[in-house]
Amino acid sequence: MKNILIKLKRHPKYNTIVSWGKLISITGGAQIIVQAVGFASGILIIRLLPVQEYAYYTLANTMLGTMAILTDGGISTSVLAQGGKVWQNNEKMGIVLATGLDLMRKFGIVSLLVSVPILFYLLVHNGASWLTSLLIALALIPAFYAALSDSVLEIIPKLHQAILPLQKNQVEVGLGRLLLTALTLFLFPWAFVGILASGIPRIWGNFQLSKMGYEYADKNQQPDREIRLEILALVKKIMPTSIYFCVSGQITIWLISIFGNTTSLAQLGALGRISILLSVLGTIIGTLIIPRFAKLALEKKILLQRFIQIMLILIVSSSLIVLFVYFFPIPILWILGKDYKSLNYELVLSFVGSCIGLISGIAFSLYSSRGWALPPVVLITINLLAIIIFASLLDLSSLKGVLYLNIALGLVALLQTTLFSVFKIIQIKK
Repeated sequence: MKNILIKLKRHPKYNTIVSWGKLISITGGAQIIVQAVGFASGILIIRLLPVQEYAYYTLANTMLGTMAILTDGGISTSVLAQGGKVWQNNEKMGIVLATGLDLMRKFGIVSLLVSVPILFYLLVHNGASWLTSLLIALALIPAFYAALSDSVLEIIPKLHQAILPLQKNQVEVGLGRLLLTALTLFLFPWAFVGILASGIPRIWGNFQLSKMGYEYADKNQQPDREIRLEILALVKKIMPTSIYFCVSGQITIWLISIFGNTTSLAQLGALGRISILLSVLGTIIGTLIIPRFAKLALEKKILLQRFIQIMLILIVSSSLIVLFVYFFPIPILWILGKDYKSLNYELVLSFVGSCIGLISGIAFSLYSSRGWALPPVVLITINLLAIIIFASLLDLSSLKGVLYLNIALGLVALLQTTLFSVFKIIQIKK
């Protein structure tokens, strides 16, 4: 046995495997805690809010995600691409960070002006009073304020693989959200209270991220015109795609809120809350893999090899998750409560769609981290045609019909992102 261990330690890949094992253990362990706490918060909200209030909460959370994507518009991806070139130089990294944050704030104002009136209309359309709609819109501001910069600030710790402080921050934010949710919703079971309980801890977490980021970047640097132009050049390529995914990624919520009813909307939100557990896998890859992929040398063989390895890991992991949900839906639905206990088949459909979306999103992040962008006209044209075709074939007033649409559109997006990634890698010249 001792001889075997000695031989293993002498193997050329031993140190690499041990290093990756430690990173995955730290990140995976922290993410299990983060997602467990987040999951507990989500279930608490589902169980404490009446069905109608939870429908409003689902709409507001969906709009918050939309606002975050519109605000980003590809800025964080551009900062990652620029930061991957200068991450070892504090001064240059400070310039990239300052420029990215400045652009993010400007985009945030536009996003707020566009998104809030739409949210207000959808809430009123689904039976919310004007006062309730106003309170929900105002409650989104803390979380939106944090979202203006956290996606950019966390890039620096990721590039430097400062995993422990990053994970600690996420755990603390999650615990803060759980504590506030438990303290407030028992007494005030309203959607806007749940939104505030989620948003306030994010502001504190955002402050901590800022302190982390400036350990590796010069805080005194100002936005740079040349860097701004380089970031905007990539943003112009990515933004139409981001806006499309912003709409299509949440299309199930928008369609069910227009053609369905508040019960179906609440059910869709509750199923989405369960499938959010997939974000453990997404976060591990986003924290450990994508920044490393962004820093890889421009070599065709190694880039293609790494891309295929990542996609295979995702496909196998997702398949195992869907099989587990298929065989054990009842205990999973019990967690959601009696209002959602009959959604066995819908639960499986929800997880299938979420897994496809996860794989497609990772493929998109991988090629974007290299500064590549699929021509928006091609992407949007293909996906709009897919929406029109599948929407005409499915019953969008039913929960099943909307979930089928989500799966179909996810497959179209997955095919595009995968083929484009492989195409760009193959195009690399020696």
